[in-house]
Amino acid sequence: GELAGAHVRCQGRRHDGACAAGRAARQRWRHACCVECAYVWPQEKQAVQAVMLLIPGYCEGWRCAHAGLYITVLSACGKGNDVLLGMQLHKRVIESGVLPVLKVENALVDMYAECGEMEAAWDLFEVMQVRNIVSWTSVICGCVRLGQVDRARVLFDRMPERDTVSWTAMIDGYVQAGQFREALEMFREMQLSKVRADEFTMVSIVTACTQLGALETGEWARIYMNRHGIKMDTFVGNALIDMYSKCGSIERALDVFNEMHSRDKFTWTAVILGLAVNGHGLEAIDMFDRMLRAFEAPDEVTFIGVLTACTHAGLVDKGRDFFLSMTVTYRIAPNVMHYGCIIDLLGRAGKLREALETIGKMPMKPNSAIWGTLLAACRVHGNSEIGELAAERLLELEPENSMAYVLLSNLYAKSNRWGDVRWLRQLMMEKGIKKEPGCSLIEMNGTIHEFVAGDRSHPMSEEIYSKLDMLLMDLKNDGYVPDVTEVFVQVTEEEKQKVLYWHSEKLAVAFALLVSESSVTIRIVKNLRMCLDCQNAIKLITKLYMREIVVRDRTRFHHFRHGLCSCKDYW
Repeated sequence: GELAGAHVRCQGRRHDGACAAGRAARQRWRHACCVECAYVWPQEKQAVQAVMLLIPGYCEGWRCAHAGLYITVLSACGKGNDVLLGMQLHKRVIESGVLPVLKVENALVDMYAECGEMEAAWDLFEVMQVRNIVSWTSVICGCVRLGQVDRARVLFDRMPERDTVSWTAMIDGYVQAGQFREALEMFREMQLSKVRADEFTMVSIVTACTQLGALETGEWARIYMNRHGIKMDTFVGNALIDMYSKCGSIERALDVFNEMHSRDKFTWTAVILGLAVNGHGLEAIDMFDRMLRAFEAPDEVTFIGVLTACTHAGLVDKGRDFFLSMTVTYRIAPNVMHYGCIIDLLGRAGKLREALETIGKMPMKPNSAIWGTLLAACRVHGNSEIGELAAERLLELEPENSMAYVLLSNLYAKSNRWGDVRWLRQLMMEKGIKKEPGCSLIEMNGTIHEFVAGDRSHPMSEEIYSKLDMLLMDLKNDGYVPDVTEVFVQVTEEEKQKVLYWHSEKLAVAFALLVSESSVTIRIVKNLRMCLDCQNAIKLITKLYMREIVVRDRTRFHHFRHGLCSCKDYW
């Protein structure tokens, strides 16, 4: 269960560029796609040190050495994160009398900013007699790199003029900080300013859409790129595959894949992961076979996708074979996520004892996700013995993890151990452990709407709650009975049912039924694992209202159609 959430979030990192802002724009892409980036700093460093030895002789009798030489070496220091070497060169620059040359000053600011030495970068920036867009952008990128996005925005707003690179740096800063809605708003401001985006801007925008589940805006971004002739390179294509996959539209992800003229191993990995997490296990395995026939070598992330595919398809033996192939044929050492896939695979198949034995043989210490995955499997299969052990180990690592209590309570309820359920609820209250508030995002007509459980701040709140009352009445007439086993507050049964009725995903569904056409798929992103009651309710809604609903929760994707869910009630 819990490992799948990590699988969904996992993609690669790549793409390095010539300027600081370009690098910043790509940084999010590197982290969003799980691809290893190989830097050549050891070789560069030797070259820099050789140049450092040559500079004094090269500058002998010269008042000013070639600025381009200093810029090149300073850039290498920044890329290699070698601030000590950069400081030595800074001293040489001062001694050479080359300052004030704007390009060299910018290179110094950029070097310190890339090395995370923002105070040094700021001090240089402040005393510059002349500044240009590059000067400002270098400082903004440095702030962004350290997570100081608010400081970066203040600087951005002070800029006398801005270009595509500076706008992209700020947009990407919001993406790196997890402020995805602000990133999209910044992009709208960029358009109003008549500044044209490039492919690096669009990678950041598509990444923001991915995280928000904003399929409509992501589709619009793709149209924007086509309309403005923005290069649809491999990196943009990979980002679009990731976006469509994480928005639950694997068909469109495959369309992008099939249209791509050039593919790399990250393209194949993205589409394999997308198929796997959306429940198309056999198709993902077939895509892996196609990847091998295309002579692309899989990496550790590819195998996460393949193992996840085996889990969804219930192919235990094939999953074991892939795990062995990864280690023996491809010489890839399994990490904790690969073991998590195996635990999930065995757990889904009901092989809980084997899953526990596998955990005991892991070469690294099992983390909370491993124990959470085993606990979720025990909840589904009703194994209290192993489930209690998994919960104990999970709480040793994360004493405040409310989900451990929820899953264990479900397990007790399934075994009719109601005394233990009451004891567990009492224990949670005594320890002051509260469930994280549920939050659901849904996009309608290009606008992101956010719902929190029981919240009435939405402008259409009155209509939404009225629609929800009608919805629940229809569900009850069709046999729906609220499942209160996950309600941990000490209130009457009627109050517990109200708590369930007002869960954020139910509010989002009611809103979507109010404002969307019947042919439109309802897509929701939930910050927590979906509860049993919402799972049951949404299955019934799709049957009664003939709607398709896709929910991406913390652990996996749920595609609801005709009263059924793609997870087969295992999550």
